[in-house]
Amino acid sequence: MPPTISKNKCNGCTLCAQICPLDVFGPAAPGQVPEVRYPDECWHCRACVIDCPKGAIDLKYPLPLMMLHQVVRGK
Repeated sequence: MPPTISKNKCNGCTLCAQICPLDVFGPAAPGQVPEVRYPDECWHCRACVIDCPKGAIDLKYPLPLMMLHQVVRGK
């Protein structure tokens, strides 16, 4: 699943487009909400989600990746 950007929360800083290692986001002008132009290229690294200052980006893992997820308990 590609990242989705909440237009209500996004302040147009374009940080997500700047830090994405695969340029999933199209060219974004400051003050505009970036567009996800290459969704199939996303590695699901969550860099955009982690670094978004407004928490405007949501990223859901594809089902095959979720099946490998393990919760570590006791730490």
